[in-house]
Amino acid sequence: MDLDALRDRLQSRQQPRAPASGRRLSAVLVPLYAHRDEPHVILTRRAAHLRTHSHEVAFPGGGREPGDADLWATALRETREEIGLDPATAVRIGELDPFFTVGSDSLVHSYVAELPAGRPSGLRPDPAEVEEILHVPLRDLLAPDVYRQELWPREGTMRPINFFEIPGDTVWGATAAILRQLLVIAVGPPAR
Repeated sequence: MDLDALRDRLQSRQQPRAPASGRRLSAVLVPLYAHRDEPHVILTRRAAHLRTHSHEVAFPGGGREPGDADLWATALRETREEIGLDPATAVRIGELDPFFTVGSDSLVHSYVAELPAGRPSGLRPDPAEVEEILHVPLRDLLAPDVYRQELWPREGTMRPINFFEIPGDTVWGATAAILRQLLVIAVGPPAR
């Protein structure tokens, strides 16, 4: 797996439709970079004192604010606030399908961005929101016994919930669903 092939696959996909009105809109950044020729993704472990999703692994992101030009701007602003990433270093290479989160009643748009090669320097977690910044090789997410899916009851139906077991953490829910879609695209058939 390499970032060039993933970029080609993302750019050849049909872009997701415009957001549905009337829903709370959120955006996350899926920051990727190559370190020693190996693609990595940046995740965060949310601060333990937060009232929602505390201590969970997530992508940097959050709700759209009135001053945001669009949802891409939301993802960049939130990432700068949460981990100190300079927005000028993030090159947008694609967008994943919007994901509705039941718990926060939000339609989440996921923007995939490529960062300059090498482990990003100068990142710092904002302790008000982030406990730790995680640098995860995509290869590790494809290892045997890392991924699983369970069916959970919700509103009278069984819904699939995704999980990734990484060292020291379980990634689940919306973050795992976004990761799963990214990995399916990454290892899928070549772009045409």
